[in-house]
Amino acid sequence: MTIRVNESNLEFHLFNNEVSYIFRVLEKNNQLEHLYYGKKITHRDSFYHLIEREIRPSSNMFEGDHTSSLEHIRQEYPSYGTTDFRYPAHMITNNIGSHITNFQYQGCNISKGKTTLQSLPATYVESEDEAETLEVTLFDDVLKTKMILSYTIYSERNVITRNTRFVNEGEESLFLENAMSSSVDLPDDQFEMVHLFGAWAREGHVETQKLAKGVQSIYSARGASSHVHNPFLALKRFDASEHTGEVYGFSLVYSGNFLGQVEVDTYGVSRVMMGINPFQFKWKLNPNEVFQTPECVMVYSDHGLNGMSQTYHELYRTRLVRGYWRDKVRPILINNWEATYFDFNEEKVLDIARTAKDLGIELFVLDDGWFGKRDDDSSSLGDWFEYDEKLPNGMEGLSEKIDALGMKFGLWFEPEMVSKDTKLYAEHPDWIISTPYRRASHGRNQFVLDFSRQEVVDHIFGLMDKVIGKSKISYIKWDMNRYITEAYSAALETDQQGEVFHRYILGVYDLYEKLITKYPEILFESCAGGGARFDPGMLYYAPQTWTSDDTDAVERLKIQYGTSMVYPLSTIGSHVSAVPNHQVGRMTPIDTRANVAYFGTFGYELDVTTLTDEEKAKVSEQVAFFKKKRNLIRNGIFYRMQNPFESNETSWMVVSDDQTEAIVGYYKVLAHPNEKYNRVKLQGLDPNKLYAIEGKDTTHYGNELMNIGVILAGNYTDRASEYWSREHPNDYDSKLFVLKEVK
Repeated sequence: MTIRVNESNLEFHLFNNEVSYIFRVLEKNNQLEHLYYGKKITHRDSFYHLIEREIRPSSNMFEGDHTSSLEHIRQEYPSYGTTDFRYPAHMITNNIGSHITNFQYQGCNISKGKTTLQSLPATYVESEDEAETLEVTLFDDVLKTKMILSYTIYSERNVITRNTRFVNEGEESLFLENAMSSSVDLPDDQFEMVHLFGAWAREGHVETQKLAKGVQSIYSARGASSHVHNPFLALKRFDASEHTGEVYGFSLVYSGNFLGQVEVDTYGVSRVMMGINPFQFKWKLNPNEVFQTPECVMVYSDHGLNGMSQTYHELYRTRLVRGYWRDKVRPILINNWEATYFDFNEEKVLDIARTAKDLGIELFVLDDGWFGKRDDDSSSLGDWFEYDEKLPNGMEGLSEKIDALGMKFGLWFEPEMVSKDTKLYAEHPDWIISTPYRRASHGRNQFVLDFSRQEVVDHIFGLMDKVIGKSKISYIKWDMNRYITEAYSAALETDQQGEVFHRYILGVYDLYEKLITKYPEILFESCAGGGARFDPGMLYYAPQTWTSDDTDAVERLKIQYGTSMVYPLSTIGSHVSAVPNHQVGRMTPIDTRANVAYFGTFGYELDVTTLTDEEKAKVSEQVAFFKKKRNLIRNGIFYRMQNPFESNETSWMVVSDDQTEAIVGYYKVLAHPNEKYNRVKLQGLDPNKLYAIEGKDTTHYGNELMNIGVILAGNYTDRASEYWSREHPNDYDSKLFVLKEVK
């Protein structure tokens, strides 16, 4: 049992071996008070001693009771306007324009397992013994509206998930203007906030800042989770590191506009909220209708940031990703984009595929430019039929030829977009998102289709289905290269225009669901100009994501390091690309490019037909190495060690679950003269096991490697030389250490 209810005083305790979460029903107003969230404590019949009350200058709910101010009571799902002046978790406006709510406890239900969310992605269980779910129902007598707060705690994971749904049981429509997925009032502000910040080609950069009084937030108002902020934040204690200390993680399983916010009040209470961004959101809730919020996944760790990350990795890899590809190794692919851009024909594509096949690569992906009359980024999106001049035998003919080589075939789509020169736009100009009497902005010469409309989703499915159904396609790269502007739907009423952003992302999920239902064995890779939609919501449909359009190995150290805060290696799209690198012009060794890309899904983004014989031999070796190690990389436990945001050096490693094998990646950006001796202390090994480092003569106990480290000098780098020699490591040097237990 992981959920206990103290019936006499209506206290709720969710707990397992790692974590406890406690709240109660207030005696006088039947609202919910939060008491504790953190490391597991022993259950008892009463947690009354955790209640904090004293008289403070404030407005109070009840006459004569000077300790009844909600401003000074830590709450579960707060509202605004009835003595709490902090930001609320929900706001509803009724027919007289009032936004005051009073949701009071009505009852609760505990069930085994975990329920799915209607039309939304969420984590799941495979056995009802994996988790328990508590649903707490509250009711507002004036609004005639029910609010159900849902909590699921996993029995063997330090994970609690939360979501909220609203049910209008009255006879009049209401407007839901704010509906957070979760809210937690932590008792102090002694934290640093960690989040992932960036832009196109530099996603996932780790930002850390001390909490300040007032509001600090991350958000998107772009229609996608965005390059700028990931829907994740963590609060870490000042002394917490990668491997020690207390951390609270909050991750939203959603791909649209979101808000993650921490508000520190004047008494040091930290209110953490996460959910759909209330900016530009207003949902008309008609009688008998239900509104469901996305899921927030909360992780508590007392083993630092890495402990939090490992929990997210295992959960998302095995209980968010689903379907045919969840537990399978992913094929090593080659994508033609950086090899050809739009300039290709069937024979050029086949030349690349033949050479790639000879090198051991398993999947060829045809990127942008195969459809309509697409020779640049100014045309043809929406005309999802083959460009005859490039592909005279159509997709069916090309895919059969790739298949005959013994390779799998993949294809690029950008289903959510349309160009104005297309048949689709000519027939349905009202299908784009645009506001009447206003200019429609373009991005990358394209416009956004209105996926809030079912007929648009169904039409695009029909076009894609026609191409997929006649071809041998085993992989689809789904791209999205611009954000939503002038958000307005011609199909919605005036008082529903605040629903456009959320309805749009529900349409995206719907199209994904239609495709994976009909084609369950196709591997989908999500892409949004790189990592603009690398979020948990997408992983429910596409088990891997193109992490960034920036393929430079040095830049990828930061991008992949940051992305691993939440996302497992099996989801991180990572390729070896050509040099000079297409994004930054940097020249990096092909060994280093592979040594970075191994820690992800792995593939190539270059023209293999132009490689030298020596480079082809390297590629062949890299492919063979990854095939041997990809099960370990996909399923192993990942550790971050040296931080690229703080150092010239980066290191990380992945360890098998039984601690018999490990791979360590070590990277040095710039070479320095006459350096000090250096060591990398490893993590996650069995201290009593004896390990050999592949290619070396010596063996080491796990406790040596973790407490002393790998010495990065002499025979360990294979670069020992006199100080005047030119054979020292150059810039952008890297090294892999492969460890195996010696029996």
